[in-house]
Amino acid sequence: MPVNNSIASFAEEMTEWRRDIHAHPELLFEEHRTAEVVAKKLEEWGIEVHRGIAGTGVVGVLRSGNSGRSIGLRADMDALPMPEETGLPHASTVPGKMHACGHDGHTTMLLGAAKYLAETKNFDGTVHFLFQPAEEGGAGAKVMIEEGLFDRFPCDSVYGVHNDPGLKLGETSVVAGPILAASDRVNIIVKGRGGHAARPHMSLDPILIGAQIVVAIQGIVARRVDPLDSAVISLCQFHSGTASNVIPDTATINGTIRTLRPETRDEMERLITQIGQNIGAMHDAEVVVEYKRGYPPTVNHEAETERAALAAAKVMGADKVIRKRPPAMGAEDFSYMLIERPGCFLKLGQAGADKGGVPVHNTKYDFNDDLLPIGASFFATLVEQELSRG
Repeated sequence: MPVNNSIASFAEEMTEWRRDIHAHPELLFEEHRTAEVVAKKLEEWGIEVHRGIAGTGVVGVLRSGNSGRSIGLRADMDALPMPEETGLPHASTVPGKMHACGHDGHTTMLLGAAKYLAETKNFDGTVHFLFQPAEEGGAGAKVMIEEGLFDRFPCDSVYGVHNDPGLKLGETSVVAGPILAASDRVNIIVKGRGGHAARPHMSLDPILIGAQIVVAIQGIVARRVDPLDSAVISLCQFHSGTASNVIPDTATINGTIRTLRPETRDEMERLITQIGQNIGAMHDAEVVVEYKRGYPPTVNHEAETERAALAAAKVMGADKVIRKRPPAMGAEDFSYMLIERPGCFLKLGQAGADKGGVPVHNTKYDFNDDLLPIGASFFATLVEQELSRG
């Protein structure tokens, strides 16, 4: 595959950067060390640096030529609150924290592109390197936007990437339209009346009520959602009681809801709320349904997806660019950026013969360093294509 030769020449250096970041994971809005590593490298290469947006976010600005055109390239920096069990020399040095989603690799690929573009400046316009905090549940992209990201750093279009252990190294999926789901959370509180287990008729059992709510909610997708549409309801926690002979006062149920279409998302909120309250009323119990909307669907724009596919084909070959692929039901806060600006979010394959195939959010996951020069070359090629001097 025609990886940029200049970028390939410092691939080992990129591996060192990535493994250093991997060994020092930081959670959402706590990426102080990572942000400083990023900022210092950008400054070392003569790139204008802006710190502190969304707390730990870093934006690098690189200009060349006289064009008013601009492009934004985004990488996320945060890790996950989970232990690492890889046993690798560069494994996490922080107990209970690890880079289990590859954000260390995303950050490194964008740094590699920044280093190359700063050296060559073979483009006409402005590149904004967007190093974002708090993708894992903190909506860092949303916070950056609310703090004036695109007002301070105008972008005609914006692009992001994510590693994909489900694709082979050297493959990429570049698909227009919805590619990832909205992710919402629900917390249901059943307020019953506790009592002795031998006298249930004198109590109002929240476990019985809660169990009926769970069964009814799990039937929504099977009977209320169009089979050609998509929705996932996962009620993952049910907490109640402290003893085997005591009927508790309350029960709490919570989980996540994932949808692709705004109409389906609205219907999920309506039906879940209705079911909880109606079943509660049937038992003369109060049921509180707290439905919190999270990340919106990630929806790629048609024209920018075509541009991204063109750049990807230049790096990986047209036969390695997958143009049709069903949406996944995971979520990604790059979706907020795609609401504000046209752009595209790509998946880059990282499964090699003997590494890179462990799924993300797994204690044995590690980013495949062989992907680093490929991803950096894609970013660089995209810039030279979209901000061409011609």
